[in-house]
Amino acid sequence: MNNFLRWLGDVLKRLLADGDRHSLSHRLRCFLGGLLIGFFLFCGLSFSQRAVASASYVSQFSERTHAQTNSPSIVQQGRSHYEAGQFAQAAEFWQQAAVAYLAQGDALNQAKVLGYLALAQQQLGRWEDAEQSIATSLALLPSRSSILSPTTPSTPSSTTSSTTSSTIEQQLVLAQILNTQGSLQFAQGQIEQSISTWQQAADLYTTAGSEEKRLGSLLNQAQAMQTLGLAQRAQQTLTEIERSLSAQPDSALKAMTLRSLGDVLRSTGNLAEAQRVLEQSLAIAQAVSPAKTPIILISLGNVAQSQQNTATAVRYYEQAAATAASAKASPILQLQANLNLFSLHIEAKQWQEARSLLPLLQTQIDLPPSRAAVYARINLAKSLMKFESPDYQLNDQLNHQLNHQPNYQSIAQILTPAISQAQTLKDDRAEAYAVGTLGTLYEQTQQWDAAKSLTERSLVLAQATNAADIAYQWQWQLGRILKAQNQVGQAIEAYQAAFETLQLLRRDLLATSPDLQFSFRENVEPLYRDLVELLLRRPESDRENHDRQTVSQENLRQARRIIESLQLAELDNFFRTACLEGQQIAIDQIPDTQTAVLYPIILQDRLEVILSLPGQPLQQYTAIVPQTTVEATLRELRQNLVRPFTTLRGKQLGQQVYDWMIRPIESALQAVSPGGEAITTLAFVLDGSLRNVPMAALFDGNQYLIERYSIALTPSLQIFKPQALERDRLQALLAGLTEERSGFSALANVKRELQGIEAEIPSRVLLNEAFTSDALKAQIDRNPAPIVHLATHGQFSSDAAQTFILAWDRPIDVRELGALLRSADEQQINTGLAQRQSPIELLVLSACETAEGDDRAVLGLAGVAVQSGARSTLASLWSLDDESAAELINQFYRELLNPAFSKTEALRQAQLTLLRDPNYRHPIYWAPYILVGNWL
Repeated sequence: MNNFLRWLGDVLKRLLADGDRHSLSHRLRCFLGGLLIGFFLFCGLSFSQRAVASASYVSQFSERTHAQTNSPSIVQQGRSHYEAGQFAQAAEFWQQAAVAYLAQGDALNQAKVLGYLALAQQQLGRWEDAEQSIATSLALLPSRSSILSPTTPSTPSSTTSSTTSSTIEQQLVLAQILNTQGSLQFAQGQIEQSISTWQQAADLYTTAGSEEKRLGSLLNQAQAMQTLGLAQRAQQTLTEIERSLSAQPDSALKAMTLRSLGDVLRSTGNLAEAQRVLEQSLAIAQAVSPAKTPIILISLGNVAQSQQNTATAVRYYEQAAATAASAKASPILQLQANLNLFSLHIEAKQWQEARSLLPLLQTQIDLPPSRAAVYARINLAKSLMKFESPDYQLNDQLNHQLNHQPNYQSIAQILTPAISQAQTLKDDRAEAYAVGTLGTLYEQTQQWDAAKSLTERSLVLAQATNAADIAYQWQWQLGRILKAQNQVGQAIEAYQAAFETLQLLRRDLLATSPDLQFSFRENVEPLYRDLVELLLRRPESDRENHDRQTVSQENLRQARRIIESLQLAELDNFFRTACLEGQQIAIDQIPDTQTAVLYPIILQDRLEVILSLPGQPLQQYTAIVPQTTVEATLRELRQNLVRPFTTLRGKQLGQQVYDWMIRPIESALQAVSPGGEAITTLAFVLDGSLRNVPMAALFDGNQYLIERYSIALTPSLQIFKPQALERDRLQALLAGLTEERSGFSALANVKRELQGIEAEIPSRVLLNEAFTSDALKAQIDRNPAPIVHLATHGQFSSDAAQTFILAWDRPIDVRELGALLRSADEQQINTGLAQRQSPIELLVLSACETAEGDDRAVLGLAGVAVQSGARSTLASLWSLDDESAAELINQFYRELLNPAFSKTEALRQAQLTLLRDPNYRHPIYWAPYILVGNWL
């Protein structure tokens, strides 16, 4: 080990010898999925095809270059370097070509080459240079209107034909440049502008008769729409692409466009559709272009891995590697498949399979310098670090069987050439990634000073090249290192920088980076929790002394903001889009002097509660109890609540959770507000496993919490301005199923439930065969009602694809339900969500339940609440086909008509009605009903 440390020390000295060669002159910008375009990049825990948003760019380089220069094919040399991932070298050749065309007076080809140059500059993070190249290229071309409507000359037909050919060439060049401009706008977070620019490019390609390039621009638009949250428009665009492709004869181009479409579908979470499209792509490639099959097989493996189907993913990756080897395809494809396979084996803890693959990888990893080669080494190193990590430690028996010894030196020997190659390529982005990963290795070996030096250097490189997606990782890493060195203040600063970078990245990162989408709990969530832990840390002696507030108000506000942001990020990840961008309204801005807001936060060694009372400073309460104990108690409590004969044990467990969360704040809750009003409502911003348990069932030793307070749940961010329900204008749209459909059992009490609501509130009813997806949409479009009540089977899941409600004709998933409830028209592109003139005041889902075995299934319930645009959503954590359900719902509507009651108080009164009934006293009947959102 000592020899290894000395060796690493020598490596570090050599790496830092040239000092910091870059400044922080560029501000951080949003991450671009389209940054990594034109070839297959290796990044994260699995390989992904990163040219998803740029199929049109790839096709640009298949064009015949008309430039004739005195140098031997300078443009072609630039293209070759670009496709090899050697972007700085490509830029140099294209700069030479642009100068040569300028000297020849060939404005058209000069403009074309400047468009290519902008792509290389964008890859290198030189965005200002890329903007200048685009501006210059556009200035060299006639206006868009003149290109689209050229003057017809009164000359012989041969001249007319020549003019037409020239016009088409101008259209193609302008479209190419606009595609690049759209990519750059997307990189800088100008999503709406990028959609408009790409649409102009698509129109030009249509006019020029280039269908395949038009489809590439449409793929770009679809990804941008998804990023904005315009899921319905994105899906319509993707459907148009697939329809256009189906009309074309089978070809290699069709196969690869379908593969790009499949990758976009995967990135947006439509895994079943992605698999179908990729299988179609594979069938075409096998028939007309077998050389294309390896990369399609890799894409299919990525989808299977995202579906957590390890066996299928292994089969695809193995087939891809074998096909690439037999076809003597590019070595990068064989390596790509094998690295994916290696990472997958490690994730699945298939140690023997991973170890058997390692010798082959070590022979394949030596490739000529390129960004792909650099990223391949980084990917292998990261997988090997997981192999050595305590989180992935082998048991003693398997250690002995494999003769496994940690070999950190071999990992460093993989990373060192990656750094050298990146420097040779003048690729600061790749160098930032490689140097930072070496810093991770030092962190793992607890060589803190060396780890810190490398991390700081990589952070400078990442910031100088606008690589915010890399920068946040190294800011976070720096925070961990400083925390390990007990430099808490500096650690908080580093963590906060990482958090702020993630806030900028959130929309683009989760919508365009599949690797991070499917590892959110590993690559994003811990950052938030680590920062909250640091902000709320206080001396051991003060943790139980709640009269002494040693954590500052600023830290408490920051911790509250971060835990709210985590819940929002979870929803973003759930939908693969920034679902609440630009629509946040904080709870403490709501004019309600009788509501206390509680933020219980589960940390590794304790449970923290932040209490917000009207007109008072934030308060902090700490329960010293390990996370494992909290989660085990919550699981057992949930199990006892859904069993009808476990009242005593359920009360004991409910009291334990009450003692952790509520007992310390009882006196604060009982104190009157500055206006002299008592607290009557508790609004919970629940964290983690707490969301699986109804707060109403917490027990103080004498009574349930619901007997003392109205209870609401919220992510602390509201879509619409909260307001009280207008009782004199209540109308309801009711829909339900009583008969067995699609394998789901009949709901015998639904008819009684709907009849009871009709008796209280003017209603329109869609029952059984009248309740189709189209009929529901038509009713909402024609006659929007403030209350929408759906009494049908449904499921809440942590997977959006498995979160649905059942109509007569088919299940309606959460994305479609959201679009349907908001009405079909997506009116506001800048918010990413359609907004009705009058949003739904109350959405009731009376027969849905959380998916069994899914410890984060309540995320689906929150997802439905957010996506529907409703001010409030009433749903249940579990469902009973019982008269009690109809009784509670009907009582809720009777109480709702009382103008003295808020929505939460109406629900509380309905729950108390059942609690006081000897037949329904057990929490299984009344506890699961929760109100999410506006409680007024």
